[in-house]
Amino acid sequence: MNIKKFLKVGLPIVAAIIALIAIALPTLLHSAGLHPEYTGEVSEYPGGKALIITTSHGVLSEPGSKDGPPTGVAASEMTHPYYVFQGAGMDVDVASVAGGAIPIDPQTISFPIKTEYEERFESDSVFQAKANNSIAVGDVDVSQYDVIFLAGGWGAAYDMGYSQELANLVSAAYYSPKKPIIASVCHGALGLIDAKDQSGNLLIAGRRATGVTDKQVKELGIDVTPMHPETELRKAGAIFESATAFRDLFATWVSVDDEQRFVTGQNQNSGLETAHKAVNILAQRKTQ
Repeated sequence: MNIKKFLKVGLPIVAAIIALIAIALPTLLHSAGLHPEYTGEVSEYPGGKALIITTSHGVLSEPGSKDGPPTGVAASEMTHPYYVFQGAGMDVDVASVAGGAIPIDPQTISFPIKTEYEERFESDSVFQAKANNSIAVGDVDVSQYDVIFLAGGWGAAYDMGYSQELANLVSAAYYSPKKPIIASVCHGALGLIDAKDQSGNLLIAGRRATGVTDKQVKELGIDVTPMHPETELRKAGAIFESATAFRDLFATWVSVDDEQRFVTGQNQNSGLETAHKAVNILAQRKTQ
């Protein structure tokens, strides 16, 4: 085939094939395991109150540097639990390590990664106002919440494990009269590693827990972050659990500790199940 004939006949065919692949890409990723549907038990907890906490760090860089691509919370790890809790009849507040506008990783709110929940967020003026004016963790009154949910994303590697205020919040939540569920997903688990009990022992020690695996971090080639959840959870004495896949980006796992106070999700695929399991535990308490 000569060049002129290819440009006239072949090039449009190639362009059409590329366009079809692009259109199908979200479905292909979903089929591979990215953001799976939740098919388990769905409970309600009307009148309850939930708090979602995110990172305040917005640059993917070497520690100490301010130069790098934008990052922040992984959008689904904030939106999925928000709408699960809201759908269960709960009021939902949004906080971050430093308060104010929450940085959202642009890759996670763009094609082909974003889900229907992110699309809903983009037209939800109330939720957007909460995300743009988040409560600082130091100003949170944990006594009013039934569930505390720590969202992840690469930004969380820079501040959630280092924030003493966040560690204190988790500790206070554990002893709060409502006995709230303390949940996390992905890098949000870093907010658990320094929380202590009243004897000064690490709360997560000896409990089953999960977060982003070292394998996933290695596979994605993002190793500039100062903390990796699997490594830090193991250091803190947690019994680390996870699933794996040909790439852990497509795996998912949710751990619940024996006391049913900590519900943790492995990665960006685990937010829906983690949030639903937290609500299910709250609902079960009412029947006991």
